[in-house]
Amino acid sequence: MRFAIAAALAAVAAVANAHFHLEYPSPRGAFNEDNEVNFCDSYTNAGNRSDFPLSGGFISINSEHPTWTFGVLVSTSANPTSFDNFRDSSGNEQYAIQLNQVTGEGAFCFPIDLSKTNISGIANGGNVTVQIVFNGGDDTLYQCADLRLESNFTVPSDVSCSNATGSSSASGSSTGSATSATPSSTGSSGASAVTVGGLTGVLGAISAFVMLIL
Repeated sequence: MRFAIAAALAAVAAVANAHFHLEYPSPRGAFNEDNEVNFCDSYTNAGNRSDFPLSGGFISINSEHPTWTFGVLVSTSANPTSFDNFRDSSGNEQYAIQLNQVTGEGAFCFPIDLSKTNISGIANGGNVTVQIVFNGGDDTLYQCADLRLESNFTVPSDVSCSNATGSSSASGSSTGSATSATPSSTGSSGASAVTVGGLTGVLGAISAFVMLIL
């Protein structure tokens, strides 16, 4: 009995504390799951910049949630230190990949063409920072990568681009939006407004099981 209760509670904790990892490009600073709820995983200053394709690039992450929302913000500031640096002159958030709901756990890859985002300051040789916005239903999480855009740069062949759902890659469009193999639009302007039914259902089922065996 006690073991069953402990196992159920552990399952609740595991779901509630699930996170994501930015695999490519390299994130700003070492991964710190406790700080992922903060701007750029609490790394407020730009680090070493990695070369990244101006067009034909991709973002690769590993998700620990069964259902989640994903988007990519862009800043052309030399040293973005706050969310305000990811807004345009009118105060609008600059999304290179619009928020989309995704289903599945494991590795996911999202194509990104920064040359077609129409964001001021994006050009060959330019410095940008991308901020991954991820919400699995518990908290909105953030990781950043500092990049230098190169029109002739090719992603190394040893960098994986695959999806846990079995599709060859996540699909995207030149307008800056992207989806996974099983997406649906959130209809929201921010990840903080997203409610994920899948996570709620899992937690509810586990809680009901705990009450049943008490």
